Formats: sequence, C-alpha cells, structure tokens
Amino acid sequence: MGTVLAYLLVAAVPQGSAFDCTPEALWDGDGPIWCKEGPRIRLAGISARELDGSCSPGHPCPVADAYAARDHLASLLGRVTGTAPTGHLRVEGPVLRCVSRGAAGGNRTAAFCTSPRAGDLSCAMVRSGYAARWDRYWGAHRCD
Repeated sequence: MGTVLAYLLVAAVPQGSAFDCTPEALWDGDGPIWCKEGPRIRLAGISARELDGSCSPGHPCPVADAYAARDHLASLLGRVTGTAPTGHLRVEGPVLRCVSRGAAGGNRTAAFCTSPRAGDLSCAMVRSGYAARWDRYWGAHRCD
C-alpha cells in the first residue's frame, strides 16, 4: 500500500513520523491545513484565535485578529486561490515537510511543518505575533 493511501486511511499520522503536505485549504491561524496527501494538520505548539474572535478555554490567547492570523498563515503557505463551500481558504503553495506530534482531536494531526518559503510555520506564526506559543505542546522544539 502506498504512503499516500496509508495516510488517507488513518485518522492521524503516527507520532514521530515525517511526512509531506501539499497545502490545499486552511481554516484559521493554527489550522487545520488540509493536505492533498490526506492529512489535516493543526500546527503544533501554537494557538491562534478562533474565527469568531474567541480563544478556547485553557488555550493561550494571542492579541492578533483571527482573520489576520489566518491570512498571514495563508501567505506563508503560498497564495489564496479562492474559498471552499465549507468556508476554508483554498491555498496553493510548495510542499511542506512535517513531523507528527500525534493526534490533535478528530482526524487532525498535530505537526511542526517547514515550508521552503517561510521556514518553520509554528515559529513564524509566533514570531509575527499572530499566534501564541503553547508551552504545553511546544516541548523541546526550537526555532532557527
């Protein structure tokens, strides 16, 4: 069975596994990012506001506007090509290289991902102020 097909059959990419993600859609400033290969990624170690402007209980809450955070992440991924019927932004960009931190609820995978355009996406979102670092899930991760 091919790697891509295997990803389509699992709810989350196993913790510690490296995988590629070609971004095709995005919900908000910390994900999920929908990958053409199947996984749906919640960026690991960070928290962004929900699109209604709220912050989930127990999550760090950045000051940045939710739509500004989503749009910034979209620009890090590549370019916006439209809006899906679900409300997700359709995006197009280069392949991301990701490392799974395990399940992130539902069928999402928590992962640290690196883009050839922007480097480490979690680090870039925190550095820009659009997301807050979530120490509980950041672990020993380092930004270059």
